[in-house]
Parts: sequence; structure tokens; C-alpha cells
Amino acid sequence: MTDPHPAARTDAASTDLDARYGRTGRSRKPLVLGIIATLSLVALVWLLWVALLQSNPPVSSRLLGFTITSPTSAKATIQVDRTESVEASCRLQAKAADFSIVGELTVTVAADSPRQQSIESTLTTQRAATAVVLVGCTTADAHRPN
Repeated sequence: MTDPHPAARTDAASTDLDARYGRTGRSRKPLVLGIIATLSLVALVWLLWVALLQSNPPVSSRLLGFTITSPTSAKATIQVDRTESVEASCRLQAKAADFSIVGELTVTVAADSPRQQSIESTLTTQRAATAVVLVGCTTADAHRPN
């Protein structure tokens, strides 16, 4: 004897198995993919914003050279480049052979001074220095040394 409604029996068996094993009729895959795509887009926009913000700092600097002039002093020459006429503060450190800081100096670059300039400074040290390091320059708006 053949079943007159085989499709009805298959649907009922399928529904019973779905209920038994907790399967739902809809897939969550599109929702998960949508959340991942949204988070990726937000991360990409943030990355581009940070890259553009940091690629053009208002002040940049580099150490051109230094000389140890005595056991208690050192001279350093730095180059300061500013994209805007803003006041900048540049920090120099004199270091001893054991890498401890033996002298420190903050050089202020006035807003009305040339935007690109070389500055020579003398650091007073507690004991003999072996190197001078430029930590970097900051402005009132940019607190990260460049």
C-alpha cells in the first residue's frame, strides 16, 4: 500500500527533527556577516582618520648633532620644522654611559620665529654625558613628541 501524501509525512518528520535538535528555519549567517562588515567599516574609517591626523603634525624635529664639551655640559643642534606658526617646546636629554639621564633641557621655539630653523642648545649635566637624545617637540594641541 502506498502513502497518498508522502510530502506531508516528510514535512512533519522534518519539523519534528528541527524541534528536537533546536534548528531554526532561518540562518543567522547574514546577520553575523552584516555585523562583521559594519565593524570592519568602522575600523577602516578610524584607521584612515588616525593616519591622516598623524601624517601631518604641526611640528617635527630631528637631532643634527651633538658634542660633549665638558664633564658637566653638552651642546646639541636640532632642526625644527613647523607647518603652522605655533609655539613649540622641544625636549633634549643628555645620557650617561649607563643610559641614565644626566641632563635635560626644554627649548621653546616662539610662534613668530621662522618655520624651519636650526637651534643650538647647551645642556648642563650632573656628570659626564656620552650622548644627547632629542625626545621630540610638542605644541599646545599636539602632545605627542615629533
